[in-house]
Amino acid sequence: MKKKERISKILEILEETYRDTTTALNFQTPFQLLVSTMLAAQSTDVRVNIVTKDFFAQYPDAKSMARLSVDEIIEWIKTVGLYKTKAKNLAATCKILSEKYGDDIPDTRDELVRLPGVGRKTANVVLSIAKGVPAIAVDTHVFRLSNRIGLAKAKDVLKTEEQLMRNIPKEKWSEAHHWLIWHGRKICKARKPLCGECPIRDYCDFAIKG
Repeated sequence: MKKKERISKILEILEETYRDTTTALNFQTPFQLLVSTMLAAQSTDVRVNIVTKDFFAQYPDAKSMARLSVDEIIEWIKTVGLYKTKAKNLAATCKILSEKYGDDIPDTRDELVRLPGVGRKTANVVLSIAKGVPAIAVDTHVFRLSNRIGLAKAKDVLKTEEQLMRNIPKEKWSEAHHWLIWHGRKICKARKPLCGECPIRDYCDFAIKG
């Protein structure tokens, strides 16, 4: 089977298996999604949801959160990884959002990545989910999975994103991100992939090569 056909089959099966999946992060607004995604680096979605449940109840928007000092933010988020750096970035980002964007978030990747603590991956997540902009967010999990199963063959995140954008139809970019995330969580686990239970094993590079 040619590479293009194999990739098409993988995407078809992933779509059927993980149709209608979305982020596991809990949020009510684009701003809250941005904060949650920033906090999720080096932390689990479960942990972030525990932290943000009460945090967002008290400080639901950029204007209210911007009133907090870095130390006060630390007290709210200290159970997530890299909390000191994240607290500094959150304080600075909330100030910018409250003053420049009226508590909303920017509509473009270029504007988003100028915010402290917001990289390309975070920007793509937010644009995709909150703004409906086609994007593929490549975090360490999507990077690992894409290169393992054969949707990409790259040594860094940016090149992986570029290859995925070529190999996946644009109208499927945002959905495919979630298919890959959930497949990695449920089947294609980092240390011990469950190849015997995998619906794409007949088309997966890793499974075929053994």
